[in-house]
Amino acid sequence: MAGKGGYKGSAGGDVDKYLKDAAGLDSAREQEIGQHIGYRYDVNLVPDYDRLTPYLKEYMEFMGWDDLNWLEDVHMGYEAGEPAIFDRNINGWVRLPKKMKLPDNQQDRDMLARELLVRFQTSAKHPLWDLNRAYRKF
Repeated sequence: MAGKGGYKGSAGGDVDKYLKDAAGLDSAREQEIGQHIGYRYDVNLVPDYDRLTPYLKEYMEFMGWDDLNWLEDVHMGYEAGEPAIFDRNINGWVRLPKKMKLPDNQQDRDMLARELLVRFQTSAKHPLWDLNRAYRKF
């Protein structure tokens, strides 16, 4: 973010803030409307490719990508104080299993979110599989 205003970037803050405070209503606007305004991640945090999970490395190689492509926009988010990933295909949050231990830094959490989203979207549990079966032409 450009300009003044005390922007702290990726250096500041508690990585578990939205797990501890489910409401997460920080800004005056959020408090005014009584709800959290989406995407709580540092958009300036460039993915660290040294932190790719083995699954993501294999997926990128299979897809023929030199970078994360559309996955760069996927970050660990939080819904009602629970870690979750936003899936644009179903327009909703996919929560992580409660027993899953989260890494202690945002870069690793984002890589985990990317991997879990790809795994979910390619699993038979994803709602688009039902649409594919129902409307497939070939």
